[in-house]
Amino acid sequence: MSRVKTSVTTHKRHKAVLSAVKGHRGSRNRRYRLARESLTHALAYATAHRRLKKRQNRSLQITRINAASRICGISYSQFIYGIRSKGIKIDRKSLSDLAVYEPEVFSELVSKIRSK
Repeated sequence: MSRVKTSVTTHKRHKAVLSAVKGHRGSRNRRYRLARESLTHALAYATAHRRLKKRQNRSLQITRINAASRICGISYSQFIYGIRSKGIKIDRKSLSDLAVYEPEVFSELVSKIRSK
């Protein structure tokens, strides 16, 4: 049986891993064995944090809406209930953007909810 030389394949694999860990600190971006481990952990963190990001953004949006609605004299839960009961179809991301960048429009929305 003939001998299989893997130098090209190994070099290609090492280059791919080392180029993926550029920016990692210390010897994690220079030594293959450490770089491979660092890359494995980095990819695991990236996967987990993609899901976490969605949770944190929604929490931030709710906090912003709550703060803006309390300035207008209504609680978050009353505000959301009012929006639902009036049939206004607007998501929390848009509401949070209104609260931060267009406070006048947000206060008009609150006054619409208050008028029954």
